[in-house]
Amino acid sequence: MKIVIAMDSFKGTLTAPAACTAVARGILSERADVELVERPMADGGEGTAQTLIAATGGEWAIERVMGPLPEMQVDAGYAWLPGSEPGALIEMAQASGLILLAEDRLDPLRTTTYGTGQLLQAACDRGAERLWLAVGGSATVDGGVGAAMALGWSFRDRAGNSIGHGGAELERIQSIVPPTDIDLPPVEVLCDVDNPLCGKRGAAAVYGPQKGATPQMVERLDAGLAHLADVVRRDLGREIEDLPGAGAAGGLAAGGVAFMDATLVSGIEAVMKATSLAEHLATADWVVTGEGRFDEQSLYGKVVSGISNLAQASGTRVAVLAGSVELSSERATRSGISAVEASRTEGMSLEEALERSEPLLVEAARRFARDHLASTEASSS
Repeated sequence: MKIVIAMDSFKGTLTAPAACTAVARGILSERADVELVERPMADGGEGTAQTLIAATGGEWAIERVMGPLPEMQVDAGYAWLPGSEPGALIEMAQASGLILLAEDRLDPLRTTTYGTGQLLQAACDRGAERLWLAVGGSATVDGGVGAAMALGWSFRDRAGNSIGHGGAELERIQSIVPPTDIDLPPVEVLCDVDNPLCGKRGAAAVYGPQKGATPQMVERLDAGLAHLADVVRRDLGREIEDLPGAGAAGGLAAGGVAFMDATLVSGIEAVMKATSLAEHLATADWVVTGEGRFDEQSLYGKVVSGISNLAQASGTRVAVLAGSVELSSERATRSGISAVEASRTEGMSLEEALERSEPLLVEAARRFARDHLASTEASSS
């Protein structure tokens, strides 16, 4: 019997790799004869790069690049993922993130994604045949123009001069010139929002204030992004203004589509692809997944939902092991889930459940193996 363990993190207590290890211990304590494959999961947010490194035997690569402000230099990392088709996952927050700036230095008129573009270029120079770009936590509203500049694109003003860095420069763009030798591998942008580039739900209006934008700045940045979309439409023949998700990360998602021929995908889709999860599920009897809390929201767009949908396509049974379960067994069954176990037992305080999250998850996995694996073999024999 083959079981794939594809756990998400238990926020604040267990990383995804640690959760997978705990589940494996629990299953093996009851059934030492089963074949286990551990594939830690993430949804494209914080910790995705480290999760992929653990799942693929990758490594953390460091580059000296421009920070979120043009005068800054930072040591930023990305996940190098080896294999027959080597690739890289870049978390833009490493080079262009809010976390790199004190509150009094936030200025979306000046912040740039140039350093993120440098990381993409470094991964290409290393031989990446596929790229994933996680866009959470940005300090920027430059429409991805900075990243494109680092990849060789030229953005020129009315006099034919190159523009500078930051969202304030978008309004000056009069022409866009592609690099002569662009040779990017396929790029996927991990994007789990549907905000358009401009307007009331756009990059500047929704996300600008948390990056330091005043109402006047929001108006200027929104106009700059709309202007960028017009020039992209005219010079490149691409429509990015109303594209769902284009407003993610200050418009970096739109820039990915316009300047990198990128595809916008959900975070879990990209992680499942990067870890070759479908190939493992094709020959598995069970996949065990889970997170800290399993509730109605888990069924829409995150790790458990993505894995459940993939497993159903291959006929693989799904088990969910979670810290707490807020979903009825009937609802879980209707969603294609064959087994559910909560590690937090009835009457246990939340404090105790958090303190003992690892041994409790080991025990939940043991109960799953005891109660469900024998019946699986009986039904398949």
